[in-house]
Amino acid sequence: MSRIVRIIAFGLGLLGGVTASQGPEFAQQYRQRLGGAIDELRQVITRFDGDAQASGETRESAIARLRSNSDDFVSRQGAAMQANVERLGRLESHHMAMLEAGSFSRVALMVRDGDTDIMEAVSRDFEPALPVTEEGILSAAAGFIAVWGGLLLLAGFLRSLFRRRCRPQNPVQV
Repeated sequence: MSRIVRIIAFGLGLLGGVTASQGPEFAQQYRQRLGGAIDELRQVITRFDGDAQASGETRESAIARLRSNSDDFVSRQGAAMQANVERLGRLESHHMAMLEAGSFSRVALMVRDGDTDIMEAVSRDFEPALPVTEEGILSAAAGFIAVWGGLLLLAGFLRSLFRRRCRPQNPVQV
């Protein structure tokens, strides 16, 4: 295999390693935002519950009262509060699953079940970090090996397609 192909594969392997090493950092920043979203939704719902209780209502009856109101604005507020309550439940369940998951499982769990609004916010503000944790270093190594090895295999395959095959020539018989 040519030296230039190996150098390019090594460089791209390093790039793959650096990129993969950021997965655990992204997951950490996601968990922090997830916790912040949960805290904020709890405050909103706690205030709503207090207002409902002061009016002699439960959360459910207050939401139903708002949603059944003929005023479109008030009805929409009831639907929005119901959506907040449901989202809080989903985020709390997801947060507990993230806390109980192992190091690498957290990244997979975030990718598979993550809240898209929070992931978009993390993406906008993401700051890469040096991978000094075990999972960061292992992610970097896995990314490097995947890209570097894949490129070497691809280069070998392409080379085999274009390699001239030396066929033995039949000697001329006299």
